[in-house]
Amino acid sequence: MKELSYLNKYFSKYKRSVIFGVIIVILAKIFSLFPPRLIGDVVTIVANQLENPVSVSVFKKKIALKIIFILFAAIITGIFTFLMRQTLINVSRYIEFDLKNEIYEHYQKLSLNFYKKNRTGDLMSRISEDVGKVRMYAGPALMYTINTITLSIVIIFYMYNKAPLLTLYTILPLPILSISIYFLSKLINKQSTIVQKQLSALSSLAQEIFSGIRVTKSYVVEDKMRNDFTQYSVSQMKKKLNLSKIQAFFYPLMLFLIGSSNLIVIYIGGKQYISGQIPELGIIAEFIIYVNMLTWPVASIGWVTSLVQEAEASQKRINEFLKQKVDISSTENLLSNIDGKICFKNVYMKYEDTKIMALKNISFTLEIGKTLAIIGKTGSGKSTILELVGRLHDTTNGSIEIDDINIQKLDLQNLRNSIGYVPQDPFLFSDSIENNIKFGKKDAICDEITVAAKKSAVHNDIIKFKDGYRTVLGERGITLSGGQKQRISIARALIKNPQILLLDDCLSAVDTETEEVILNNLKSIMEDKTTIIASHRISSVKNADKILVMDNGEVVQQGKHFELIKQDGVYKELFKKQLKDSDKL
Repeated sequence: MKELSYLNKYFSKYKRSVIFGVIIVILAKIFSLFPPRLIGDVVTIVANQLENPVSVSVFKKKIALKIIFILFAAIITGIFTFLMRQTLINVSRYIEFDLKNEIYEHYQKLSLNFYKKNRTGDLMSRISEDVGKVRMYAGPALMYTINTITLSIVIIFYMYNKAPLLTLYTILPLPILSISIYFLSKLINKQSTIVQKQLSALSSLAQEIFSGIRVTKSYVVEDKMRNDFTQYSVSQMKKKLNLSKIQAFFYPLMLFLIGSSNLIVIYIGGKQYISGQIPELGIIAEFIIYVNMLTWPVASIGWVTSLVQEAEASQKRINEFLKQKVDISSTENLLSNIDGKICFKNVYMKYEDTKIMALKNISFTLEIGKTLAIIGKTGSGKSTILELVGRLHDTTNGSIEIDDINIQKLDLQNLRNSIGYVPQDPFLFSDSIENNIKFGKKDAICDEITVAAKKSAVHNDIIKFKDGYRTVLGERGITLSGGQKQRISIARALIKNPQILLLDDCLSAVDTETEEVILNNLKSIMEDKTTIIASHRISSVKNADKILVMDNGEVVQQGKHFELIKQDGVYKELFKKQLKDSDKL
């Protein structure tokens, strides 16, 4: 129960509803005692009528009165039971809602390093399957535990007052049940953890197969993927069957013990009635009903124990993520207006997962409204610089300043709201084109969307679609070409009207003619914005105010285009190579 103690804060939050639910449970169980007692009275009346007959009208009146009381007590019990379920089960739904939101919010705060280490399917499994199992603990398990404890105390107390010796014989099988549950619970806990881990692996595999369906079909490996999925599914099935086999011991064991209790009541109670130790035959009838009333609560012990063990395993998996430290956070949460001056001071960056030193001693200053271009081969560190500006990572050594303030002191949300970032690999949501562009500005009107699309040279493509801007895209924008996805991503950044614009090789999938159109459109936009363009194309960077030439994480050259083409080095070699491939430069 150590892991589940994390939920105590939620129980505290909804303590009024929980307390009200407990009171309702107690009242429901007290009223549930009346029907058996009344039925016992009916049996006694019938037995007395056979031995010492009274007038039929008196007999019928007594029976009718008892039946009315039985119906009344049953209705009241039903009402309280309904309120009990509504109260305690609703609390579990609220806890489920809060826990999912907490996990999601924590996911949002974690850095990119976390997502590099963990598979999407596993993240989804913990926020859905695991939270669902925890809800079963917070709702049904809690409700039936309170119900069982209350009912057992009330019934056993009443039974003991009626016939102490018979009560002791009746509850004799219960210790055996408790010991059996103790050992079975340990096995369930262990097996539940294995099942949940396998489910995460299965979810991750399915997510990767569906996300990479183009590659799967292109390489004609559907059979291999099907076999892999089947293997994971079979493994999951076997592990679940092992869990089910263990759980299957509960119910036969409980039914056997409850049946034994019934036999004890009939045998011992019958002997005591014959010997006169029990004054009324109705008491035996009452005891049989009480034993059967205890059947489900006692049987639910096994089910509840199973739920608790599964919830413990699931909450442990959830806690593993919730205990992950937020690597990227603000030290002072300064809410200053971002003008856009950027300064790198002796910046080093080493990736934790690969241990690659991506940047080595990078220093530059970019004034407000100026454009910096970064060019270099793949893996030279271009994208890392842009990600550091947006604080998707933090530097290993050195510092970055925005408007002469250390970037780590700035409020993180305010900083990112001031940045328009177009990543190298654009991501589009399974939504309309209109909403994908509006993602940068939720309250954007149609004219703003159209202007942004025109500036990114994608408007003409969009209006050719049957539904225009309302065209719904497939997952990750699979229905669009690479160039169209990049241009919609650019429109998304432009509509935001940010003070800092980061373009990470976002024109690599468009032809040089379209690239020229987009760059010309961006000139007027970039006049009052601080812009960093990362690219491997000379055509994309030649008009920048300053160009950094990167190689193996270091700045090997810097200057303007006309200066760099006169110097021997990486830039001149790239220029010559690309000049042969295009006449556009």
